Amino acid sequence: QVQLLESGGGSVQSGESVTLSCVASGDTDSNYSVAWFRQINDEWREGVAAIDSDGTIKYTEFVKGRFTISRDNAKNTLYLQMNRLKPEDTATYWCAADPGPLTVVVGVRIPKGNVYYWGQGTQVTVSS
Repeated sequence: QVQLLESGGGSVQSGESVTLSCVASGDTDSNYSVAWFRQINDEWREGVAAIDSDGTIKYTEFVKGRFTISRDNAKNTLYLQMNRLKPEDTATYWCAADPGPLTVVVGVRIPKGNVYYWGQGTQVTVSS
């Protein structure tokens, strides 16, 4: 079992930056892929950026060049640095971990049941 705890959301102006963090606890010795998703509706989420267990990184086109995903294994922490934010980035963002690859669902809308572990979600609101 893995527990994920997110922090760092908030309300910002267009063009500003936000950093999301996600701290993992529990079975952190296992080799998981990790990712950030955004909420589409109660059941569906869309992959924004992911790091697979082999180190492969992928971004959805809409955030490429503006967002950076990174992980600090020593701190069991996943980050999403969000720069040059736009109003269209407004969403609830979810941290996720899975034994399988998550880069395959970047840019894809999936039912939340398709991923093993989720954080609690954090809201990012960007006003123009």
